[in-house]
Amino acid sequence: MNPSIQQLRVFVAVAHSRSLAEASERVHLSQPAISIALRKLEDSVGGALFARTTRQLLLTPEGKTFLPIAIRLLNDWNEAFEDLNDQFSKQRGKVTVAALPTLAAGLFPSVIKRFHEAYPRINLSLHDVLADQINQMVREGRADLGLSVPPQNADDLGFEPVLDDSYVAVCPEGHPLLEQPEVAWRQLADYPFIGINRLSSSRQDIDRIMASVGRSLDILCDARQIATVGRMVASGLGISVLPSLSFRQIANDGLAHRPLVKPTFQRALGIVLSKRHPPSAAARALRDMIHAPPTPPVPPTGDRTRHNLAD
Repeated sequence: MNPSIQQLRVFVAVAHSRSLAEASERVHLSQPAISIALRKLEDSVGGALFARTTRQLLLTPEGKTFLPIAIRLLNDWNEAFEDLNDQFSKQRGKVTVAALPTLAAGLFPSVIKRFHEAYPRINLSLHDVLADQINQMVREGRADLGLSVPPQNADDLGFEPVLDDSYVAVCPEGHPLLEQPEVAWRQLADYPFIGINRLSSSRQDIDRIMASVGRSLDILCDARQIATVGRMVASGLGISVLPSLSFRQIANDGLAHRPLVKPTFQRALGIVLSKRHPPSAAARALRDMIHAPPTPPVPPTGDRTRHNLAD
């Protein structure tokens, strides 16, 4: 029979006090209960841990050897449950997120700020990768959650929509397409085009839409980074198509954009979760915060901007 935690606590208390009466006060047990616990502990280990005299209990050599071990076991036990409690109460922990670059730059910074303010001792790790990599990281448990498009043909993954994004035509300032309030997808084929990563979910959407309108893009070159695409368009090399959220990743100098229509296309963006790996308490808190809109700032008292009930 293995010793119990209570038996270890009793042993340490008696070893320190050398008195059943004092140990009784320390561990809040009666003296008969302490005697029973010590006897069971000694039966478990196969010998006496205390030498009993008329006035006090003294440790045997075996008891002296076992005392630091018992103290370490109790400390490990307490630390384990304190750590577990910290994780459930979100006082400590780590959350790993895999996100599309668009969302990593366009949505996640404000979420990180709010999350850190609420849970300063939880560490956040962010990987900005493509959609297929996000799905794989979540599937394998290397990411607690993903921020991406809905997974395709993935029964082991769930998706929670957060927002819809649209695509815009990106042009250098002064470009003829900017004279229109909107740009039709088929018009993109009339100008040199700067493409984005062929493996990205955005590029796959763009190619699919262009095929549906029966036109082909005149691709001058492809760039892996959205910021690079922006710089190439601003220099006048061509036009491009980017998610509207991506404008937080690029400098707007020398660039302008117009909504794309015919067809009007919206893509859902949200949280990718594993159906096989339940999220930690910290990951659940982050998921809830992503879903919750930020609280608007409260205007200071005496703000001169007032509204009548009839406004």
